[in-house]
Amino acid sequence: MSTARGPAFAREHPRILTALLTVVGYVVVIGTLYGDVGVYPTITESTVDLFAHAIAVINSATVVCLAAGWYWIRNDEIEKHRKAMTAAFSLILLFLVFYLLKTGGGGRKEIVAGAPLRSLYLGMLAIHIVLSVLAVPLVLYAITLGITHTPAELRETAHARVGRIAVSTWLISLVLGVVAYLMLTFYYGPEQIEFIRGMA
Repeated sequence: MSTARGPAFAREHPRILTALLTVVGYVVVIGTLYGDVGVYPTITESTVDLFAHAIAVINSATVVCLAAGWYWIRNDEIEKHRKAMTAAFSLILLFLVFYLLKTGGGGRKEIVAGAPLRSLYLGMLAIHIVLSVLAVPLVLYAITLGITHTPAELRETAHARVGRIAVSTWLISLVLGVVAYLMLTFYYGPEQIEFIRGMA
């Protein structure tokens, strides 16, 4: 029989923990994007490209894990679902490391005005960013409940309802992020891309 795991605070106060982790996550990402935090090692544009490729692979693997987890829970394969979602969460933490290093130590690429399909690209990117922001607390809450409660206990929580919303927003965000990467890498030429050096 499965038993509950995780620290007592996380089990007893998942909403508070979710709120704290969400705020910390937002501060770290926003600080990296717009603040001169000075903690990241400087990397070259070629390393930025390498990290972008790694991020696309990580995000694609996360999509596979999320889809598998969704399939398994619909077929009542709880342990497989738990493993898939734990793997997806671990991958997104790995993504965060690469993203922060890439953006804080190197920079990011943007499409210059006048490039074809720029509006489509920016629209997809905007939806990707909004859904990413919205997914953070949902994912954190669902994963906190999932790792601190037994399957029987989870039936008495909002895990299933929140999890469905979290996976939907997360999946759409990830897929749009991968599509944006593919456009940057294979559709646009060097003359249509501006490299924005990081703040570090």
